[in-house]
Amino acid sequence: MFRSLTNICQKNLKSSYYLRRQILFFNHINHNHINHNHINHYRFNSTNKLSDFDGLVLGTYKDGSLSEIASKEISNNIQQTIKQQLQCAGVKGKLGEVRVLYGIGKEEGLPSKIAIVSLGTKSENLKDSLNKARVAAAAGVRTLCDQGAKNIAIDVMTSEHGVSEGATLGLYKPDKLKSIQNQEEPVKISPFGSLNSIQDFTWETGLIYADAQNFARTLGNSPANHMTPTIFTENVKSFLKDLPKVEIIVRDEKWAKEKKMGSFLSVGRGSNEPSKFLEIHYKGGKEGDKPLALVGKGVTFDSGGISIKPSKHMSEMKIDMGGGAAVSAAFYGIAKLELPINVVVTVPLCENLFSGHATKPGDVVIAMNGKSIEVDDTDAEGRLILADALYYTSSTFKPHSLIDIATLTYSIMAGLGTDKYSGVFSNSDKLWEELFKAGKITNDHFWRMPLDDFYLKAMTKSDVADYINCSDSDYGYACNAAIFFKEFVYGLSDEGTVGKDITFIDKEKKGDVTKGNIIDKDADEINKIRYAHIDMAGIMNTSEDSCCDVKGATGRPTRSIIEIARRIAVSK
Repeated sequence: MFRSLTNICQKNLKSSYYLRRQILFFNHINHNHINHNHINHYRFNSTNKLSDFDGLVLGTYKDGSLSEIASKEISNNIQQTIKQQLQCAGVKGKLGEVRVLYGIGKEEGLPSKIAIVSLGTKSENLKDSLNKARVAAAAGVRTLCDQGAKNIAIDVMTSEHGVSEGATLGLYKPDKLKSIQNQEEPVKISPFGSLNSIQDFTWETGLIYADAQNFARTLGNSPANHMTPTIFTENVKSFLKDLPKVEIIVRDEKWAKEKKMGSFLSVGRGSNEPSKFLEIHYKGGKEGDKPLALVGKGVTFDSGGISIKPSKHMSEMKIDMGGGAAVSAAFYGIAKLELPINVVVTVPLCENLFSGHATKPGDVVIAMNGKSIEVDDTDAEGRLILADALYYTSSTFKPHSLIDIATLTYSIMAGLGTDKYSGVFSNSDKLWEELFKAGKITNDHFWRMPLDDFYLKAMTKSDVADYINCSDSDYGYACNAAIFFKEFVYGLSDEGTVGKDITFIDKEKKGDVTKGNIIDKDADEINKIRYAHIDMAGIMNTSEDSCCDVKGATGRPTRSIIEIARRIAVSK
């Protein structure tokens, strides 16, 4: 077991917390850096006065009663005034519903602006407690900030972790390339009250989870000329530089050639920006323990190459490195929490552009594992860079679990829609269950899809190569891509199917073979590497701008990946 996260985080975090840390961009020899000030935070205590703040967020339930902590700290007279004001305003008690009350407790030393935010009905479990606090805190601080508040105390409501996480996510702004006068001022937030931690979730852990996602957001929101492969690696190095037990290695094209990563290198040929291969190690576990491996797609701009994309919405393809951003940011959270596990992150980074040097449709490339791939569509480049990254990571580090994350297919958006779910394709019931539970805790959800060799035939139809990077069918596109990736995971590529009918499996007949769908044993049962491919195309950006959502790159599923790592650490 590892040390209490509460103790770890209280040791690492300073004495005051300025939410929107000034993330400044500046140019220096064509390289941009994100400069992060220290994370600071202080707890409300007897030496602080509520009158020192210009805003206060209080949580209230559907019946008008304040949260447990607030009801102990706020006088009965003020509580009755709040209840009456909410009734007069016709508040329905829907989660996140906000009303701002002015000057109701000045004589008792309360701030002049008090945001009363509904928590809905009382929480029944940890998931609900976290989400209610997350949504209410975000709604409250955003409302007060819109009215000019800069120093806000927040009732810890149903969860300290949820409150600090929601407030930090909700106040993120992608405005760091604007001139100083057009940037919003930082906002200082502090917890009002304290709760006993549940599963080591505290105010400080919430800051870490949210800070990690905000870093992924910043990477994703950066225009492509400010986030080349080289700049991406420099920003990650800067963000991780003060963390213990961390090793960062930036590989160049010469190294990739020596490793015979012909598939990865083929994608960046059309760009003048050199491709990079980022490798990060966290050694928090015992020496010799197998690591958790995270692989992220890192196409810093995707024009489609010779198979060029339509111009409409092409600017969004600056976020095609969303998977790489998520795994790099999750690594920060894992290391900051000092989890007692080993972790390796790899991110193949390149631009997919067209030129006289670009890979052409019909070209054949040789991957690191010696398999040949016909490039039928240069806009299916994610498969090419991840094929080599998956094989390198799985064959070199022999992880117990390998998760790749990629903004991969529009097909997953057709199946799952946008803003809600990432699609997960896995050969392990246990790994899937851990991902599912992690997504429930963070409210960043996953939906399981089939990883089945049935789809492999579409990816082996080339007349000139072992594989083809794009099937000729308009259907099952995301499933085809997932099974293609499985072919490059060391230890899985030459075995029988890892697919299974995930809609219904009789546990007693798990090893049976059913017509039309071969059901193999779970990866854990046959001691194989646990593998999951996460297609995050549907959640890479959002047009929503309320509560925890901020328009632009989402930075998801960063917090869910931190959470699954935490769950793995706890299980040890």
